[in-house]
Order: sequence, then structure tokens, then C-alpha cells
Amino acid sequence: MKKIYLLISIFALMLGSSCTDLTEKEYDIIGSGMFPKTAEDADGLVTAAAYGPFVSNWYSGVFTVAQSGVQTYTEMTTDIGYCQWNDAVWPDLLNVHFTPNSSGPTRTYATYINSLSKMTQALERLKAMDIDDAMKNQYMAEVHCGRGWLAYILYDLYGPLQIASPELLSSGKDEVLPRSTAEETVKFIEDDLQEAIKYLPARYHKSDANYGRFTKAVAYTVLMKLYMHEKEWKKAVECGKELMKPEYGFQLVPHYKDIFTLENEGNDETIWAAVCSTSGNQQLWLAHVLSSQYPTKNASIQKWGGYRVLWDFYHTFDPKDERLQVLVGDFVGTDGVEYNEKNPGTVLFGGALPIKYGEDPNATGEESQIDWIVFRYADVLTLLAEAECRADNRVSEEAVSLLNRVHERAGLAPYKLNDFASPEAFLDAVLLERGHELWFEDCRRTDLIRYGKYIEYAKKYRHSTTAADYMTLMPLPQSIIDEGKGQVVQNPGY
Repeated sequence: MKKIYLLISIFALMLGSSCTDLTEKEYDIIGSGMFPKTAEDADGLVTAAAYGPFVSNWYSGVFTVAQSGVQTYTEMTTDIGYCQWNDAVWPDLLNVHFTPNSSGPTRTYATYINSLSKMTQALERLKAMDIDDAMKNQYMAEVHCGRGWLAYILYDLYGPLQIASPELLSSGKDEVLPRSTAEETVKFIEDDLQEAIKYLPARYHKSDANYGRFTKAVAYTVLMKLYMHEKEWKKAVECGKELMKPEYGFQLVPHYKDIFTLENEGNDETIWAAVCSTSGNQQLWLAHVLSSQYPTKNASIQKWGGYRVLWDFYHTFDPKDERLQVLVGDFVGTDGVEYNEKNPGTVLFGGALPIKYGEDPNATGEESQIDWIVFRYADVLTLLAEAECRADNRVSEEAVSLLNRVHERAGLAPYKLNDFASPEAFLDAVLLERGHELWFEDCRRTDLIRYGKYIEYAKKYRHSTTAADYMTLMPLPQSIIDEGKGQVVQNPGY
């Protein structure tokens, strides 16, 4: 993965920077006669095109922990997340007041929609290369996985996408690209992921040189989430059961607090993480969460005291839940003061501390070399429990067992089948469990939308006076609409 860090910066320049017009000639900045030719060229091309967006590197990447990261800002619109800062971008998200001119809800589309076209161009260049077939198939599979995954992220947030064909991109024509239909977008994503599955290995381990590259497990996880989004419950069940096969080797880490530590990077619960290191990408989670009064072993860690979990959600936890070991609502500060909900001071007025990640003993400021986890097996198990219940419209022993694997790991008594009088009661338990398990992992918004509770919770827990039913989709940037000259249609309600 160290090579990936270096090549992203080099080849991203060669691919061209992001721009609003999906068909600009900038995408053809590399002449077909000069690049790529060798296997090393192919690796650089794939690294830049397929992996460039999927990093948590300070303030860049779709998984940055800063305000533009999807795992951060989507949570701030739900019943879980809060930020104690009053920066300009936060009110629109915290109040669920989305507009086409607001940078918070529109930034992901503006930043990453053109990356789909870069990946399409990378695929066309790979096709023309004279390299080993097995190598070519794997490189192309990685690009298909990256394109399908990024398209899913954008589709989940914004709905149907602008998808440029290879022919349009190679023509050099300056044309407005309308949005595809929902059906076309879903097929585009599904086809990419299924193509990736054909050639990618099941998984990599931390000791593997290719750890951090895309795998069959990543593609199946995204595909499962797509099917959940589309209410294709039986297809989602198939994906979940695939990921339970021995060839993947996934299992839950015995204790929740040990998942997110430097010592346990690459554990068997992690399906994919954005790799971080002292010489490459670095994430900034603890700096965004910890207040200066919070005691740490490493006194050099920067502490800005921003992100919180709302008290209402904190109170939904059983006091015996082990996950509260890293979701802190009561502590004695370095100043000797006990901070909690009754005595929050300026530290906990917005909620509890979502610490989650362990300390990096080598951190000298805001940075951390601990890999930023994006997909976990606990996510798959609880989604599978939900999908099985929805597919059969009944609560089964198998579904309860799947839920219990995560529930009991938290130190809680197992559920019994007769605890659930109806499928709805079981689904409510799954939703609560996923909230307790997956906070700030880019699951809550999508879960609440799937359950039909997103806007309801925005009004109830965020006290939003502007949340409206149409805000289950975020708006496209107004600049995209203006440049579309009537051919790019805004999402309803905006």
C-alpha cells in the first residue's frame, strides 16, 4: 500500500483534476500513444483512478473524518450525530435544512461525480493494453469495483446520476450530460460490482502486500447495500450468506473497543479499511472528538472537541453495553472536574464523546496512523438479519441468531424468538442494534430512510423545522443545474 500512496499523487495529476463538465477534454489529457504501456503504468493508472476517492487523508477523500466525509456529515443529519462547532457548513446539516446552494449536502456530488468518468476512461485504456490477461482482468475488476462503489455512494445520497459513456468521453464533445434513470443507474452499479466479483480475490490480510486493495468481499458488501436500498431482500440475503462462507474468514472481534486500535489493524471483522500510516494517509478522528479536558496517554494528541452523540440516543443504550466503553458520557477531566450530562460545561453540552478509536502513540498533533474502517462484518450480519426477516415477513431462529452475534458481543443477554411478537418488533430491534453498533460508519441515514423514519427523526430528535419528506435525497449543486441548461433536472422539492 505504500506504493499506492505515492502513485495516487503522481497519476492523479496525469488524469486531470476534477471539473464540473463531465465531457471536458481534460479527461483525455494522456495521449493513447504515451500511456499506459507497461504493467507498472497500469498499476499507477488503476491506483489513481480507482483508489483516489477512497481515502481518509487529512481533509481529503470520501472517507475523511472532516465535514466533507460521508461517514461524518450524514450522521450529523440523523438522531445520532452532533457538532459543537458553529462553522458555516454545519447548521444546514444539523438542522436538516438542505438547499442546492449549501455546500454541506452538495459537496460530495460536486467533488466526485467526475471520478466516475475518470474510471471509465481508465477501463478503456486498460482494455487496449498488451499485458498479462490475468493481471489485466484484476486491474479492470478493481476499477469496476471502485466505479460501482462510488456510484452507489452518490446514488444513495442524490438519486439517479450523470453517467458518461466511453464513446462520449472519447469524442471530446462539449455536451450537457442529463441524468440517467434510477433503473439505469442501479444497473450500472450492479453490472460493475458483478464484473468485479468475477476476478477479485476473496480478501486480503494485513500481512499481504495488496492489503487495502479492493476484494470480492468489498464488492459483495456494496452489492448487498445496493439491494437493501432497492428492497431486493432475497438478493441481499444471497450476498450476506456469501460473505459468511469460510473462504472469506470473517468473524467478530471479541470486544468492541478492540476493533478500532492500532494493535488490531486488519482484524478479521474488517472487510475494508482506508489504510493509514505515518508516511501516507492519516485520519483525524480523535482530534475532531476529544476535548482538551479529556485525559489521554499521549499528551501530544490535538483535541478540538467537536463531534458528539446526542444525549437522547446515548440514553437508548443499556448501561451494561460494552460499547459505552468508547462512547463516553461521564469522565473526570485533567482539570479534576467530572463532566457528564448534568455537568456538561463546554465539553459535553452537545452530547457524549464518540471516541471509538484508540490512541496513536506516535501522534504529534491531529493525525493518526490507525486505519479508518469503512466496512465491518457486524454490518453484514445485522443487515442479513433484517433482510431475512423482510424477505420472509417473519422472524426466524436464524435471523435472531444473526442479531444475537452482535448483541451478545456487547455483553448483553441474548434475544429469544418469543421476544418478538411480530416482524415489525424484530426489525425495530435490528434498527436499534445497528445504531448502537455502527455510529459514525455511514449507516444511520440510509437505515432510517429504509425504515421510513429519517424525516420523522429529524423533526423529533434534531428539532428541525425545515426537514421535509423530499430530503431523503440531497440536492444536486445549483452550479450543476445551471450548467445543465434545463437538461439536468434537480431532485424534487429543491
